[in-house]
Amino acid sequence: MQNIRALLYGLVGIAAIGTLVVLTASLTLAFAGMLAVFTVVKAMTPRLKPAPVRAKAKSTQSEMRVWNDGRGTIIDL
Repeated sequence: MQNIRALLYGLVGIAAIGTLVVLTASLTLAFAGMLAVFTVVKAMTPRLKPAPVRAKAKSTQSEMRVWNDGRGTIIDL
């Protein structure tokens, strides 16, 4: 009876260690994949051109115009 119990404890221990190994490996792969995607996106982002912004002329020049050209907010008084 003691041998069967020891064998059962051994199998449970091996199964628990195997489960932890699989969980650790899957989390490592998930983080590595996310890091790869972020790296590719960061490398490609500076190559994208910002869209040109064109302000429409209004009939009254006394109003303040505010727009954002992608590099900062512009306020035309």
